[in-house]
Amino acid sequence: MFPQTPFYRALTSGEFPIIVSLARHDLDLARAAIDAGATALKTHLNAYHRATGTTFGTFAEERPFFEQLAKLGCPLLVMAGQEVVPDATEMDELAALGFEGFNVYIDHMQPHLLASKLRPMPALPADGTVEDAKAIAATPGCILEASIQPFERYRTPMTQADLARYAAIAAAVDVPVIVPSQLALTPEDAAALRAAGLAAPLLGAIVTGDSPTSMTRAVRAFAGR
Repeated sequence: MFPQTPFYRALTSGEFPIIVSLARHDLDLARAAIDAGATALKTHLNAYHRATGTTFGTFAEERPFFEQLAKLGCPLLVMAGQEVVPDATEMDELAALGFEGFNVYIDHMQPHLLASKLRPMPALPADGTVEDAKAIAATPGCILEASIQPFERYRTPMTQADLARYAAIAAAVDVPVIVPSQLALTPEDAAALRAAGLAAPLLGAIVTGDSPTSMTRAVRAFAGR
């Protein structure tokens, strides 16, 4: 149904690729992430990003940045929105730009999104259970984002209980599970997540900071460079 891209193969083969979620739409940040070892980049639409306080606009507003980002030649993912999401034509245009996956919380999923050419990456929320994860994993071709930390846990260390919860989700489903850095993840945490069967870390501003210098330092540490 969806192409077996190099990025998707990396997720399913145990390579543990690094995905970076951009703190803001900034080409210098994107270049720093790629140069430091990121495999894929995630951007945002129609959303208020709680970790950074950044508001991202509509597809029409963000398209000029996306057109420049596409020229960097790396796999691209998009957080498509919340109550507002791209329409079917805009999803086609995202695919034409080279985006290969889209992400929304499962409560914001709409049928036309699932009918698009972009691979779905539904997010399991903080109150999500293993049974909820299994239901999400029934989405054809999906990747699951385990966005399971409540806001009050943001920027705190990962505990053994957190690791056990991520591991239980990964063990319960037969799709790749990625872990966003809602917590203050370290390279050592990433190694533990990989050993527990998670497919990839999704490093956002809590880990990467919001400058090219901090991005480079953080991604290099996770990439072992």
